[in-house]
Amino acid sequence: MIDDDILAGRHRIARLMRDNGLKARQKPRFKKTTDSNHGGPVAPNHLDQDFVTVAPDQKWAADISYIWTAEGWLYLAIVLDLFSRRIVGWAVSDRLKKDLALSALLRALVLRQPRAGLLHHSDGSQYCSYDYQRILGRHGFVLSMSGKGNCYDNAMVETVFKTIKSELIWRTSYQSRHQAENAISRYVDGFYNPVRRHSALGYKSPIRFEDDAKRETMALH
Repeated sequence: MIDDDILAGRHRIARLMRDNGLKARQKPRFKKTTDSNHGGPVAPNHLDQDFVTVAPDQKWAADISYIWTAEGWLYLAIVLDLFSRRIVGWAVSDRLKKDLALSALLRALVLRQPRAGLLHHSDGSQYCSYDYQRILGRHGFVLSMSGKGNCYDNAMVETVFKTIKSELIWRTSYQSRHQAENAISRYVDGFYNPVRRHSALGYKSPIRFEDDAKRETMALH
């Protein structure tokens, strides 16, 4: 293998890794969380891969992922503001039930208190529950859902999940769900939202990006 004028073979790399106590990262466990085969109501795909926004709380996307611990699976639901890539709501549970998605949504509503007309995009049976749809309707949200087998509309949320796992989850073997939850809390609220820079945001953190946008809007008025 040649890269940057360095010549090295696979066996040499393996020996050097052993000599330095390094191990290759193992392929993570896979757990399916999206169920498109359900009998719940399905909304049209209003998002349709249009991620462009000009202000916070215009478009949210929601999804669920998973984390392996010694006690078993821990499920993580997030609500993402597509304007700043800020995680505006999140929740964890040891069960993949409708209450998990609802808990993340309620957190987001308390934090942001958005106006009616916000587009909420999701997929999976957890987002088709009566309680979830009732809350969205009460706040005047525009409902949007991906079609069966269409994973591209939630690509931004999947990118955030990949970031969380590569920077936090895959680096540690969690002995309990509680330990994993505490780590996620510190990461999301203490690092990802206020500190972590994104190239797509001009190398600003989500909160900094929102603050700068707010100041620019106020200056124009």
